Amino acid sequence: MLCLLALTAVLVPGLTDYTASAEKKKTVLEHADVIEGGETPESSGKVEPFRSATGSVVFVQGSKTLRCDRAVEYPERDLIELEGNIFIKDNTLETFGDRGLYHPEEEAGELSGNVRGRIIRDNLLARANRSTFNQKSDELWLYDDAITWHQGRQLSGDIIRVHVKEVSGEKKVDEIQVHGNAFFASRDSLSTGKPLYDQMSGEHMVVTIDDRSRLTGVTVTTKAKALYHIYDDGNEPSGVNFTSGEVLRMFFREGKLSRILTTGSSLGKQYPNSLREDKGIDLPGFRWRESEKPLFK
Repeated sequence: MLCLLALTAVLVPGLTDYTASAEKKKTVLEHADVIEGGETPESSGKVEPFRSATGSVVFVQGSKTLRCDRAVEYPERDLIELEGNIFIKDNTLETFGDRGLYHPEEEAGELSGNVRGRIIRDNLLARANRSTFNQKSDELWLYDDAITWHQGRQLSGDIIRVHVKEVSGEKKVDEIQVHGNAFFASRDSLSTGKPLYDQMSGEHMVVTIDDRSRLTGVTVTTKAKALYHIYDDGNEPSGVNFTSGEVLRMFFREGKLSRILTTGSSLGKQYPNSLREDKGIDLPGFRWRESEKPLFK
């Protein structure tokens, strides 16, 4: 139960300058329709100060902006609780959610509900039921029916970790990990007819990407499978390859597949060109989920 010792209900017609956490955190509440302050009892018997803000809430911390319908800040715990139409954006990432927590000093937080996100400069889009982010470690984690879209590639699974690094002053994706029911799909860029998709699946997957957002490697472990379309030197279709094993590694040169290494119970087959458009050879669980992409202005 909240014990309100000092109540300040302020209708804010314009911009309000208000320090929302310790000065060193540099988090400022720029706007709220109503601001309240008070204390809430802890289990130890002590009381903990809090500040709440309601209605068109806007926090600013350096280049980061946080918006929501309602927020409650606990300065002693380095914690801001966020609720309703949450929007968080900095120079690298923008995310939306229904409920969330943010730790200003750590520049980290989590969102839940209908979570959507984007790596701004690299145009990676993401959707999940829950996410965590950490600006200091350059990580975005996605949980529960997680999926990302990046440069024509779709990755999905139970858990996805996206890591970014600085390239020429901008943050770009350099690695994506998928854990649990990992699935990779990419449209075959050489196909001139009906859309075809190269596919990989397994329990775990690590995708590495160069500074120009091109694949450098894909490693799939545990029940690894791959289905990919092959061409001759004149870019004429040569069939479709299927391969499986316990560990599957694909190596890319300048974004193009150059070598495949499969270990542990290896199995392979080649389908003829007549089956190129046959959905019956798709890997189990394949779905091209373009229609689920979140929209950003």
